[in-house]
Amino acid sequence: MSCWDEETQEKYSPSQGKDLPTSRCYRCCEPSTPVYQTIPAPQINITILKGEKGDRGDRGLQGKYGKTGSTGARGHIGPKGQKGSMGAPGDRCKSHYAAFSVGRKKPLHSSDYFQPVVFDTQFVNLYKHFSMFTGKFFCYVPGIYFFSLNVHTWNQKETYLHIMKNQEEVVILYAQVSDRSIMQSQSLMLELQEQDEVWVRLFKGERENAIFSDEFDTYITFSGYLVKPASEP
Repeated sequence: MSCWDEETQEKYSPSQGKDLPTSRCYRCCEPSTPVYQTIPAPQINITILKGEKGDRGDRGLQGKYGKTGSTGARGHIGPKGQKGSMGAPGDRCKSHYAAFSVGRKKPLHSSDYFQPVVFDTQFVNLYKHFSMFTGKFFCYVPGIYFFSLNVHTWNQKETYLHIMKNQEEVVILYAQVSDRSIMQSQSLMLELQEQDEVWVRLFKGERENAIFSDEFDTYITFSGYLVKPASEP
């Protein structure tokens, strides 16, 4: 039976990275101990085994999106940009209009204390703001309006009319009893709101109240038009 010298093994262990010296092998039954040469372990150069770099593989599938992070702090104001090119011309400002002019060919006698004057002849009725059925102008465009009323009096009869705003008496057109019939007129400007109504009312006083006209000529006219819409500064 042969064995290593324990002292030699402890002194030259493989972990120390040194070649083992010549070890001694001996037979237990022989007094003499022959000495043998230790063969070192073969060393392998790992760099010789490394192959060449391969080609790049295909791109893999996109992974799932992560959770949205919190909003970051507001950054600094950037530098002012260059002036842009001129834009296309805009549309023209919208204009507002309202106008009417109507007449009456039939005479009218008062049969009640209050009687609206209805007209039978239409000269101008822009956008149909004036109702020929009721004899009233309906305000669709708020603003300042000019109105004018012209009548022909009847001899030996009183002429008594009001220009009305809604149910309010605004101005009066009045002519006393006379042997001669004459033309009378009244005009004014009114500030109207949307849905206001302007009309003419025949009023009965102590005497017979009447306005004259005939089938051949128009003696009674009522006109109005928008001077300045409220939307304008």
